[in-house]
Amino acid sequence: MGYFNELPNLDYLSQLPDANSNETYITVKNLFKRAKLRTDIVNVITAFEYYQIEDNQRPDVIAQKLYGDAELDWVILITNNITNIREEWPLSNQDLYKHMIEKYGSDENISGIHHYETTEVRDEYNRLVVPSGLQVDSNYSITYSKLDNALVTVSPVKSVTNYEYEVDKNEKKRLIRILKPQYLSVVITDMRNIMRYDISSQYLNQNTKKSYNPNLTGV
Repeated sequence: MGYFNELPNLDYLSQLPDANSNETYITVKNLFKRAKLRTDIVNVITAFEYYQIEDNQRPDVIAQKLYGDAELDWVILITNNITNIREEWPLSNQDLYKHMIEKYGSDENISGIHHYETTEVRDEYNRLVVPSGLQVDSNYSITYSKLDNALVTVSPVKSVTNYEYEVDKNEKKRLIRILKPQYLSVVITDMRNIMRYDISSQYLNQNTKKSYNPNLTGV
């Protein structure tokens, strides 16, 4: 079942120049309707498993691989609350390089420093003093005392290039949650129920409603 085929219709007041009256409507898909997972399913940890997205693997490819139906790509997306696939889905290696060129302008700039971050520091008892991955200034340092009260000053700083930053950011998007196939029928039924309209003054049928027409009220 394709996601957009399931979206309900909206009879929208035509703004086209060839509209022949103030009551000319065109039928469009209601993009404001959005499917979501039921809370009770979200809270069932065993309903999901983790999946590592491979390079060039699109949602429809994963849906075909796991569910046998490429049109169930929307299940992959709503399971991970992805609404902007360009920003929230990992880029292919080729597209990632293009993105970096567009963002930084040249290979030389891609190799430039993006930021500095801490490396892990532990004391003689293996207690954590400084965690890794904190963004800091290049001259960051910290002083801590050892068991004998001797003071130790360290500068646990490493540089992170623009390339490393973008690759790491992209790689973190590769680990997603996958809904197990046995829960698919429940999610599909829920989705169809969500897409139905409730009775209202704009209601035409379960799949169609009419938008507000200010021309009829003189507004």
